[in-house]
Amino acid sequence: MDTITLNNGVEMPLEGLGVFQVTDEAACVRAVRAALDAGYRLVDTAACYGNERAVGAALAQSGVPRADVFLTSKVWIQDAGYERTMASFERTLENLGTDYLDLYLIHMPYGDYHGSWRAMEELVRAGRVRAIGVCNFLPDRLADLVLTHGVVPAVNQIELHPFCQQRALRRFMSRYGIAPMAWAPFAEGQRGLFGNPTLTAIGAAHGKTAAQVVLRWLRQEGVIAIPKSVHDERIRENLDIDDFELTAADLAQIDAMDEGAPVILDVQDVREAYRLHGIVFEQ
Repeated sequence: MDTITLNNGVEMPLEGLGVFQVTDEAACVRAVRAALDAGYRLVDTAACYGNERAVGAALAQSGVPRADVFLTSKVWIQDAGYERTMASFERTLENLGTDYLDLYLIHMPYGDYHGSWRAMEELVRAGRVRAIGVCNFLPDRLADLVLTHGVVPAVNQIELHPFCQQRALRRFMSRYGIAPMAWAPFAEGQRGLFGNPTLTAIGAAHGKTAAQVVLRWLRQEGVIAIPKSVHDERIRENLDIDDFELTAADLAQIDAMDEGAPVILDVQDVREAYRLHGIVFEQ
């Protein structure tokens, strides 16, 4: 498995399994077990997914040493702030059945994320977390965090796929060595991604699927990807991208697919801020 060196020196796999929306415990255990059996060594979960216990159970059943698996989880908006983040972190460790995390992320750029960051910096100093980062932070919030605290985020997990390539954000992140991590690398199947003519034509030239083309594109861009699947065959297929390389012409075609805007989540939309805080926005 190819890895990336984060800005604090920690090595992180460039591809892993994401378990967002895998709410059935048995299905989550099976998916994580299948991924670990296939060779995945990165698993990404979150407190608000409700499946940390299933991830922990799968890891325990797999027989793969804890030190060989890169575990990522996140603190949700309602647990923002120093004290609440500390409490949420303890619950996450208990759920996962581990005494440390490899990567701990602030899930959304809302609430008292400064208090959360102070807690996370302390957890790093205590050796309970190897790296810390954020999700869905745009340049203004990212700059605010970087300029206010002593530890620069190692990762920013963002919506990133061929239709939303986040070029400007990634350029800003590169100033601080913040690694991009793509959630929903397949755009959750929107815009007909799996049957997209550009991606399928590129795939046909390499004997690969559109999904594999997307993951190879992200790999060549140096982007960490966490595709979600509960199907053994697709889990294995998503990892099978080491035997081909996209050409300059292939990359140019994918670059041209960028719509320059989010497809799934616009964190600058006030309605999304209300929704993620659990409040109905009334105009």
